[in-house]
Amino acid sequence: MNIGQAAKQSGISAKMIRYYEEIGLLQTPKRTDAGYRMYNEQDIKTLNFIQHSRKLGFSTEQMKELLGLWKNQDRQSAEVKQLTQKHIDVLNQKITDLQAMVNTLQQSVNCCAGDQQAECVILNQIEQGAHSS
Repeated sequence: MNIGQAAKQSGISAKMIRYYEEIGLLQTPKRTDAGYRMYNEQDIKTLNFIQHSRKLGFSTEQMKELLGLWKNQDRQSAEVKQLTQKHIDVLNQKITDLQAMVNTLQQSVNCCAGDQQAECVILNQIEQGAHSS
């Protein structure tokens, strides 16, 4: 199938497919005599794997590692678990950081009069670098 068909089947744009090839997430496909890319079912499975990994927030480097583990039938699941646990730890830290941001902003909003005056507690707190701990 050509890149348009692969894009339609995988739900990934042709531009992103070319990008994934460029950065090494997807192997360079075979080409026709005319130079058109030709994708097979395994390429579609790989694209789906990449898309699902992206939706789970894995970085490009992590996706490369996951793809290598996915394709390696001699892998140990412990490697996959370790990589995933590191990712979970990073996500949990991001959640903590985002919750702290929400708390800070909520405190600012709660203190803001929200009226016609120019004085703004929110802007003052941002200027001062106020944050929740």
